[in-house]
Amino acid sequence: MTHDMPQNRKNLPLKRGWTTGACATAATKAALTALIDGEFPDPVQITLPKGQEPAFPLAMEALSEEAGDKFACAGIVKDAGDDPDVTHGAIIKSEVRFGPKGQGILFKAGKGVGTVTKPGLPIEVGEAAINPVPRHLMSMVVSEICAAHNLAPDVTITISIPTGEQLAKKTWNPRLGILGGLSILGTTGIVVPFSCAAWIHSIHRGIDVARASNQTHVAGCTGSTSEKTVRTLYDLPESAMLDMGDFVGGMLKYLRRNPVQRVTIGGGFAKLCKLAQGHMDLHSGRSQVDFDWLAEQMIDLDAPNDLVASTREANTALAVLRMAQAASPALPIAEHVAKLAHMKALSMLKGADIHLDVIAIGRGGDMLAHFDPKHNPNSPPQERR
Repeated sequence: MTHDMPQNRKNLPLKRGWTTGACATAATKAALTALIDGEFPDPVQITLPKGQEPAFPLAMEALSEEAGDKFACAGIVKDAGDDPDVTHGAIIKSEVRFGPKGQGILFKAGKGVGTVTKPGLPIEVGEAAINPVPRHLMSMVVSEICAAHNLAPDVTITISIPTGEQLAKKTWNPRLGILGGLSILGTTGIVVPFSCAAWIHSIHRGIDVARASNQTHVAGCTGSTSEKTVRTLYDLPESAMLDMGDFVGGMLKYLRRNPVQRVTIGGGFAKLCKLAQGHMDLHSGRSQVDFDWLAEQMIDLDAPNDLVASTREANTALAVLRMAQAASPALPIAEHVAKLAHMKALSMLKGADIHLDVIAIGRGGDMLAHFDPKHNPNSPPQERR
């Protein structure tokens, strides 16, 4: 199967960009070359894991010496292409210096690069938040350059991002236990515009951290309002809150292979309608509420004919919810949808030993419905054929 390149508003292919790991690798190559030869290559070319060989212009360069200890620093401005990446335009710096014989290659977190403080991530606690692939790329560069000059690869690499500490507040790093700045990321070196992979990857890491810290109850919510409600209801720590967003399928599939004792899904009525319909990606651009389906649910609740007809013609799920609430007697559409959403989510878990509950939450943070099979007397309704 082939996939079309994402398009921008002018219907032109979106520009791809480079990961922080690729930028750090290029900066490291430039700095180490200058430390040995006295000259910074500009632009500096590197080889990515899949063989691409991009060249990066340098944004800064410096050769320095402190108490006889020489070191070099190079910086590259990250270009994320057309991806709405928080690090787009940030400068990624690498400072390199030779260490004592037998040291090997060491990585340090400079200003704006975080430190891992919780287990469950691919980097050990206490280490700089530089992921395995960027570490490998930089190590390869160091080894190749040192071998070409008959030098032992005893090099300390300090990666910094001057604006990283502020930018990290806009990411999931604090929740994952990465403190003090950003992570140096990337598996291919290339940023694909509007890719869902990075978000889903972060959900996976959140589950890993929760499991490693012995959390028995985690929650995935569609937004900040539902997250606040669920967290307050169960008094959950921040590390138990997964950044599910629209990617309920990505979360459930990973939990199926990496189970946690209890999982709560919280979301707005419209999002849960889409989950109840069977959608595993709840983004408005990739799934829609089916109002004919919603009308069928109203029929199941013995709604009068005029209300069923109004549901079919409705513009938003919220409008249907309000009509159901205003009916006399009120129709429990939120409870019904929560049950159906639970059924679909449970089927995605495919028998994993996980206690699952689903909470529908209003725009003001009020709990519209809560389906928990251990506390609700009625089992989920059967799926309509």
